[in-house]
Amino acid sequence: MSRHAVLDPELSVRILAERPLLYNEAADPRDDRPSHVRAASGIAVHGGRLVVVQDDASFLAIITSDGVSASKLPRGLDGRRRFEVALGNKLDKLDLESCVAIDDELWAFGSGSLPIRDKICVVQHGVIRVRDAAPLYRRIREQLGSACNLEGAARVVDELWLFHRGNTGPDDVGPAVVRIELAAMRAWLAAEAALPPIVAVDGYDLGSIEGASLGFTDAIADKERVFYLATAELSPNAVDDGRVVGSQLGVIDRYSVRAAPVAGASGAPIKAEGIALDRSRPGRAWIALDPDDPDEPAVLLDVELVGPW
Repeated sequence: MSRHAVLDPELSVRILAERPLLYNEAADPRDDRPSHVRAASGIAVHGGRLVVVQDDASFLAIITSDGVSASKLPRGLDGRRRFEVALGNKLDKLDLESCVAIDDELWAFGSGSLPIRDKICVVQHGVIRVRDAAPLYRRIREQLGSACNLEGAARVVDELWLFHRGNTGPDDVGPAVVRIELAAMRAWLAAEAALPPIVAVDGYDLGSIEGASLGFTDAIADKERVFYLATAELSPNAVDDGRVVGSQLGVIDRYSVRAAPVAGASGAPIKAEGIALDRSRPGRAWIALDPDDPDEPAVLLDVELVGPW
């Protein structure tokens, strides 16, 4: 049984500032790094800094008051760290779509939309480890009863919630949250325990825009509440990009699922892909936008949550 999201007219999102994410340093062909952050797909506050994962570039972007720097992830096939249609290697990417801070670690999750994307990157004290997570993703697919496309991750009290976007094709079960016991997940990632059991899979009906279903694109927990982003995109599957027709920010609590539209300053549709709360400023958050264009920088929004969120 799915939980249904409703638009709440008392809620809104006000954009206070927007910032194109340009690296402090020029492009570096030796590292296969462009001059800007591409396809920002997930953000988290880790170690007092804002960290951005990118679904088509193997770098973490570190945002501080001094600007934006890049932390290299391992190279992929043919030694590349950039993946795109023009290079003929789009299907080779890890497709990191979400990240979550777990104490002194950062966990970044591949989408699972292709076998090469069944990976989890664990970052601890600057050391990066890529874990082959195929057994976990296989279990997730079994529990969903369909293909998976994980686009959000959140620590909710003593559980890890993984957010399935629900856009893998006509047989997809729709947006869903896969809940895993956090301690068991941590032990498995450290190779100290067996595969963690799945506590539950919760289905959601997030609504639609212009006939395109909304699907999860990121999430962040605030104690027992969970803020999520959802985007409606005219695409037949989880691999090919399509025209984005709108995004929403929502909040899940024990009693309801409420949402509000998120649009650009001009009111144009945006692809909202990452969210992090600013714990030092109540009612404020950052939202990362994916331009779906490798030549354009991702954008970071500084937003205010208006109303009884």
